[in-house]
Amino acid sequence: MTMIDHGAAAARMTELLARVTDAQLAGPTPCANYRLGDLIEHIGTLALAFTQAAGKQPSEDLVPDGDAARLSPDWRGTIAAQLGELVVAWRDPAAWTGMTKAGGLDMPGEMAGQVTLNELIVHGWDVARATGQDYLATDAEVAAALVFVEPFSGPEGTEGLFGPAVEVAGDASPLDRLLGLSGRDPRWAPAG
Repeated sequence: MTMIDHGAAAARMTELLARVTDAQLAGPTPCANYRLGDLIEHIGTLALAFTQAAGKQPSEDLVPDGDAARLSPDWRGTIAAQLGELVVAWRDPAAWTGMTKAGGLDMPGEMAGQVTLNELIVHGWDVARATGQDYLATDAEVAAALVFVEPFSGPEGTEGLFGPAVEVAGDASPLDRLLGLSGRDPRWAPAG
């Protein structure tokens, strides 16, 4: 079992979200089906879902499809607190053992921890790119996320996980490779 600390990735996400303006919430993101507000609501929901998965107490009540209409007025503070709880939950070695469930899928605890890191990195990049912010993940974080993503990525994508892989240059950075395997074009930028 390999435990991963989600602290740095969650802190990065919190910092990114703190700099998002209300005017940006209707803007596009690298996720074709999400405006920025929808993506942010999805991030809050995934923080709750994966915190519950770490505690082996998944809820069927969480709706994973992002919808900006469900954002609370204090969504920045609320999601920051949820990300903090997520980090604490995954620091418990028991979170990484046995089976759990997230997003309606049964999976080993260790895989759920890897999914959590991948979600934080990829959606952190999504938020950064959509809002013109810089995004730097550590090599260790990207390597851990790639361990999860590589088996599920392909030209058709994996329903519920990723869209079709986007081809990147052979000498692409590990982060760009992760993004491509997760169905994102590392060169994406908002129009205009």
